[in-house]
Amino acid sequence: MPTPTRWQEQLPEAAKTYLEGRRLDEVECVISDLPGIARGKAVPASKFAKQDYFPLPDSIFYQTITGEWGEAAGDDGFIEKDMILRPDMDTATAAPWTGDWTLQVIHDAYDRNNEPVAYSPRNVLKRVVQLYRDKGWEPVVAPEMEFFLVARNIDPAKEIQPMMGRSGRPAAARQAYSMTAVDEFGPVIDDIYDFAEAQGFEIDGITQEGGAGQLEINLQHGDPVRLADEVFYFKRLIREAAMRHECYATFMAKPIADEPGSAMHIHHSVLDVKTGENIFVDADGEETAPFQHFIAGLQNHMPSALAVIAPYVNSYRRYVKDHAAPINLEWGRDNRTTGIRVPLSGPKSRRVENRLAGMDCNPYLGIAASLACGYLGLMEQKKPKAEFKGDAYDGDGDIPQVLGSALDLFEEATTLHEVLGPEFARVYAIVKRAEYEEFLHVISPWEREHLLMNV
Repeated sequence: MPTPTRWQEQLPEAAKTYLEGRRLDEVECVISDLPGIARGKAVPASKFAKQDYFPLPDSIFYQTITGEWGEAAGDDGFIEKDMILRPDMDTATAAPWTGDWTLQVIHDAYDRNNEPVAYSPRNVLKRVVQLYRDKGWEPVVAPEMEFFLVARNIDPAKEIQPMMGRSGRPAAARQAYSMTAVDEFGPVIDDIYDFAEAQGFEIDGITQEGGAGQLEINLQHGDPVRLADEVFYFKRLIREAAMRHECYATFMAKPIADEPGSAMHIHHSVLDVKTGENIFVDADGEETAPFQHFIAGLQNHMPSALAVIAPYVNSYRRYVKDHAAPINLEWGRDNRTTGIRVPLSGPKSRRVENRLAGMDCNPYLGIAASLACGYLGLMEQKKPKAEFKGDAYDGDGDIPQVLGSALDLFEEATTLHEVLGPEFARVYAIVKRAEYEEFLHVISPWEREHLLMNV
C-alpha cells in the first residue's frame, strides 16, 4: 500500500476513514452552477496531487436548466474565458456510490486577477456571510430538505407516480410522520444513512412528510457555507441512493399535482461574535429589537428575492392555499400556516424559520438570499407587521404567483443586489429570464386537452 501523499494526510477525518487501507483512485473536482448542478471534472488521484487549481470556462454560469445560454457574458462577449478553480480541502468527502475509491472536493472560482467570481453561487453566499461578520455577527442556519421518492419515469409527458414501497404497493399520501410509511422506504433510507456516514454528514432526523413518498431530512445547525455544501452534496447522495433501488429522488418543488410540494425550510439565528450569544434575545431571555428587525427584513425584501428561492416555473405551483406551503409573508409563533415562523424553543435557541424557499433552489443561493433579506432588516431597523394569529391561509396572498412577476421584482431590487452582489444579480436575472422565455414557447398538455377543440 503506497504511503499517502501530504495532501491526503490533511483530509477531513471522515475522508481519511473512508480511505483507510485503500488506494485513492480518482478525485471529482466540483463546483455548483446556478441551478445547483455539480460541474467540474474527474481526475486521477495522482494528477490531483500535482495541481493547485484547474481551469473551467465561466460559461457554465450562463446556462439555463435546459442547457441553453443566457446572454450574460458582459463586455468581453461570449469568449468562454477560463476561471481558476481552487479546492477547498475542508469539503473533501467520499463518493461512496462509485465503483472505485473516489473523493469529491468542492472548488471556489476566481478570475484572472485572483478575485472571487461574483456569480459563482458559493462566492455569493460567502459574500453575504462576510457582511454579517463585518458587523460583528455570526449567522447560523439549519436547513430542512424535503423530497419525493418516485417511480422511474423516462417519458416527460407522463405524470409522475409515487414509488413502490417494499410492500409492493405505491406510496400513499397523507401519512405524515408515519413510521410505517418510513419503513416502506427502508432500503433507500438505509443507503442514505450509509452514504451520509461515509461522507461524514450528521443527519438530525428523517421523517415521512404529507405527500406520497415524500420524506424530510433535517440537518444540524451551523455555518451557512458548510450547511450549503452539505445540502449540495446531499442532493446527489439521495439521488444515488434512490437509483440503487429502481426509483428516482426528485427535488422539484411540485412534482405531483395533488400532493404537497417540497420546501427547503431555513432556520436562522445570529450570534454576537464577541460574546457568542444569540442577538435575538437579551440577558433575560426576552426577544430583542434585532429579532424584530430580522423578521421585518424577510417581510420587506423576500418578495424581491423570491426569484432566487423559487427559481423555476414549477416552484410557484407549491404556493397553494392549504397545501402545507405559505401564500404570504405573515409571521407567527409556532404557526405553520405563516411564511415566517418562530418555532418553540428556549431563549438561547430563538430562531426565525423562512418557509418560502423551495427544495429546487440552489442551496447556496437560497440561504444567501434569505440571509440577505435578514441582513437588510438588521440594517434598516424597521418593525415587522403585527404577529399573525390564526390560520394565515384565510388571508390574501402577497407573493408573486409566477416566475415572470418574481423576476420583475428581482430586477428592480437594487438594494438586494448590493448585498448579493450586483454582477451576480445581473447574470442571474439574464439567465433566469432566458429560461422563463424558453418555457413560454412550450405548449402544455392542459392547453392541448382543453383548447385544441374548444376555442
